[in-house]
Amino acid sequence: MSTRTLPLLFINLGGEMLYILDQRLRAQNIPADKAKKVMNDIITTMFNKKFLEELFKPQELYSKKALRTVFDRLAHASIMRLNQASMDKLYDLMTMAFKYQVLLCLRPKDILLVSFNHMDAIKDFVKDTPSILSQVDETYQQLIEIYTPLSNGEFQLIRQTLLIFFQDMHIRVSIFLKDKVQNSNGRFVLPTSGPVPRGTQIPGLIRIFSCAGEELTRLQFNNGGNYSSAQREGSFEIFGDRVTKLGTNMYSVSRPVETHMSGTSKSSAQHTKVNTAPNPLAKEELNLLARLMGGLEVQKPGSTDTGFRVNLFATDEEEEEALISRPDDLSYGIVNIQATKDQQANAELAKIMGEFTESGEQSPSASSKGDDLLAMMDGL
Repeated sequence: MSTRTLPLLFINLGGEMLYILDQRLRAQNIPADKAKKVMNDIITTMFNKKFLEELFKPQELYSKKALRTVFDRLAHASIMRLNQASMDKLYDLMTMAFKYQVLLCLRPKDILLVSFNHMDAIKDFVKDTPSILSQVDETYQQLIEIYTPLSNGEFQLIRQTLLIFFQDMHIRVSIFLKDKVQNSNGRFVLPTSGPVPRGTQIPGLIRIFSCAGEELTRLQFNNGGNYSSAQREGSFEIFGDRVTKLGTNMYSVSRPVETHMSGTSKSSAQHTKVNTAPNPLAKEELNLLARLMGGLEVQKPGSTDTGFRVNLFATDEEEEEALISRPDDLSYGIVNIQATKDQQANAELAKIMGEFTESGEQSPSASSKGDDLLAMMDGL
């Protein structure tokens, strides 16, 4: 497992979330000023400096539920509201889109180009807001400094870590089904044609050499596909041509997008047992959530901005039906934690953190983590 995977997972899923929300805001004819506020608020929260400092520290991936809670909170960082069914669908679309992109990367390092495509689109969303744009540029610099020096082996480990995270997710998405890149069981169809990875040759030739290194003979064989020469190298700088289209906005052409639970996923969901054992990463996950929430601006009761609801389904009836038919194991309730300076809230959060300690054993480092968390929240 790579300890450098979490930032890439968060940024790419966040980019997919912004693509979907932008499309739905336009499809539902939300006024331009409100739509812009929603996008700006979410991107501001997503690139909160303190949160990203924690995110970029080498660490294991957090659990699926913890990451889902982060995106629940992120999606509601502004005046827009999603109900449970729409939030489920949003998260399904995000995860399946990025899973497909990871599977299609010709070489592990291309995951960084996919991330840069998402970052380029996010910059375009806030191009008229310099303060937010500077936040995004800072993250860009961090990505370049941390990830461009990594070896191919380290990128392969990142790719494997991502695929392990996605391996049990087989949600059917209408766009993928219509394009025939996904089967009815939710599994993707990988192509046997197109360009080969950069630095490799088109398969189909065997060369035999002598002990002295001289080529003796050549044998050809049928490679079973229709491959072409490698494309040119994509740019790993802030500005440049990424070459690959993976990670760009597939919702730029308006078309309905639906998600469905595959038969295998339904059956596996019914047999999944909830693991009630204490999670060793529980405190770290709580720290991650609290740091994210600390970056949110609380909407004042007297604010002139009125909230509105966005529906990711064609009609309200479809949304209600999806909520009813969704397996319980695959739906996550929205967790509301108030991270404020209020002493009562701090005491309650400390109590919750204490419950994560096994059999009352509290090491000095564990208690200091809680103190650090509360002190950090007081300082926000």
